[in-house]
Amino acid sequence: MTTSSHALDRVLVLEMVRVTEAAAVAASKLIGRGNEKAADHAAVEAMREALNQLEFDGTVVIGEGERDEAPMLFIGEKVGAAQGTGPKIDIALDPLEGTTITAKAGPNALAVLAIAEEGGLLNAPDVYMEKLAVGPGYPKGVIDLRKSATENVHAIAAAKGVHPSEIIACVLDRPRHAALIAELRGLGCGIMLIPDGDVAGVIAVTDPDTTIDVYMGQGGAPEGVLAAAALRCVGGQFQGRLVFRNDDERARAAHWHVEDLDRIYHLEDLAKGDVIFAATGVTDGSLLDGVKRRKSCITTESVVMRASTGTVRWVRGEHRHEPGSHDY
Repeated sequence: MTTSSHALDRVLVLEMVRVTEAAAVAASKLIGRGNEKAADHAAVEAMREALNQLEFDGTVVIGEGERDEAPMLFIGEKVGAAQGTGPKIDIALDPLEGTTITAKAGPNALAVLAIAEEGGLLNAPDVYMEKLAVGPGYPKGVIDLRKSATENVHAIAAAKGVHPSEIIACVLDRPRHAALIAELRGLGCGIMLIPDGDVAGVIAVTDPDTTIDVYMGQGGAPEGVLAAAALRCVGGQFQGRLVFRNDDERARAAHWHVEDLDRIYHLEDLAKGDVIFAATGVTDGSLLDGVKRRKSCITTESVVMRASTGTVRWVRGEHRHEPGSHDY
């Protein structure tokens, strides 16, 4: 069991839910409006405002971007109302994971946040990461990113006591995954193709109700850190390897002191110590219901997890005030 963090003890779990709720509610106004940038901007502004009301000395280590054009909540930005005096907290966030999903009113858009003590979250460069993840209950080492998809499916199936054709994999629907999809279908596997939102895709392996056994494929490295934070809280296994397509991306890795470009990262390489993870649904999905605007209130559904206790809480909120009010 992870030792409870003194720093995180002073940051109530519920406060993290309030932050993701604020971002989700703000983004929900743009669901189906076809404007990705506006939806993302609304979520960013709301999350930043909510974070700046909290009594900690926070640093964004996974954010909207690492270069000068990042609008707000960029990597290295300081947030929180107790700069220099409060507990030092590292923050990984995606105010709107699934901007295209939101613009098109598709499923599984989330507002996502993870926090740890200073140094607890990897400063992942803004590049792709090859990912492989399973939920809790499997023997240690059941997955291995150095092996083929076929070998990993056979290992998972053997551990589960089923035929490989009964394994269901979640994969981002991208041209780069054509060979992977063909290999999985050659085994008879079921594949849940998702248009976007691979944080939700990875987390789905932890929930038996989704029926997803394994997540495979390439997605953003920052999202890999967020997903790893969630898996640290509930169990499961994750391996990731950074993917560099050009010299600019390799230079980005050097900027963040990544020296071994072929390194395979495990859960505790990405998120170590005590970790709190929170997510609120923006649109309906396999993990969470989306924001609903009703006559008298706004409803939200969130999940919040903590590594030191292994606790998972599902939070349904009814909000009588729009975000921006300190009573929200």
